[in-house]
Amino acid sequence: MIGLLQRVRHASVSIDGELAGAIDQGLLVLLGVQRGDDETTGRRLLERLLGYRVFPDTHGRMNLSLTDTGGGLLLVPQFTLAADTRKGTRPSFTPAAAPAVGEACFRHVLELARAMHPTVEAGRFGADMQVELLNDGPVTFWLEVPPRRG
Repeated sequence: MIGLLQRVRHASVSIDGELAGAIDQGLLVLLGVQRGDDETTGRRLLERLLGYRVFPDTHGRMNLSLTDTGGGLLLVPQFTLAADTRKGTRPSFTPAAAPAVGEACFRHVLELARAMHPTVEAGRFGADMQVELLNDGPVTFWLEVPPRRG
């Protein structure tokens, strides 16, 4: 499972012109589900992103996590993160999980996040979404928990 974390001053996601979710300071996480991902990889990725130290402490060093700061978390499903772009001029989506699996994994991560963190908003799986953000830093990290093979 892939999480593209962006430290933001604020972020929102809209669907068909309607606001679906918005946060102030916190993390916008674009979430990609790969073949072989399951509840275990989803839980591990969520634990990592909640504990990942990307916020500044009193000395300006990135020593604080989302859990430490209590900032918002905006989860947005994005299957294109799982694309294979190694060759050619068109991405292959073979590495991405099937839509039903991707949606189930996204929903599981969202449910866990809401149980583990006070402020969680989300986009909707399969929707055409418009995401707005003010990246703070900019600070952006790619976190990946490899899918189980076999």
